[in-house]
Amino acid sequence: DVIPIFPLGGVLLLPRGRLPLNIFELRYLNMVRDSMANQRIIGMIQPDPLHEEDDVTPLFRTGCAGRITSFSETPDGRYLITLRGICRFHVLEELPQVNGYRRVVPDWSAFYRDLQKDDGSVNRERLRSEIKRYFNAKNISADWEAIEATPDEQLVTSLSMICPFAPSEKQALLEVPDLAERAQLIMGLMEMSALEPHGGDGPLN
Repeated sequence: DVIPIFPLGGVLLLPRGRLPLNIFELRYLNMVRDSMANQRIIGMIQPDPLHEEDDVTPLFRTGCAGRITSFSETPDGRYLITLRGICRFHVLEELPQVNGYRRVVPDWSAFYRDLQKDDGSVNRERLRSEIKRYFNAKNISADWEAIEATPDEQLVTSLSMICPFAPSEKQALLEVPDLAERAQLIMGLMEMSALEPHGGDGPLN
């Protein structure tokens, strides 16, 4: 009924995706401790830069909830966690903060299909071609055997989460209804980005 949220621009979590996080701010340390004591659920959501307000950072309407599946504490007091994406949500209402972090009432009703594996159709040949062109343009190295062996949904989810797209593009990837449309969108984003006249973003293994 109520979930804590972690507003983080340019970061995307999708159902069944895995997101490692390095937690060091006091409010988010509090959030992780409280989540570990309850259902271990945290909602990832991006700030919305087009709707700035004076007293609070506005949020996009749609985020994705994840469950903490790994947790460790560093000697300097940071938390290293991994979230596994469960289900997207719309923000119905934001509630008063607790221990410095924000909370919302989520509406899951539009995303019940997130709880099931998506077996939608993906044009694997075109996707492979766009990945190679995009990685070559960005000077990104990759394990091609691992890519070829990765199932469609896992591959599209991983690419959506790790590729350095703009926050608005990440949000678009989050909000498309299913795997087939997400695959079409990511191929279009790769195609456009590969044509941009700038260098790479580093290795990807």
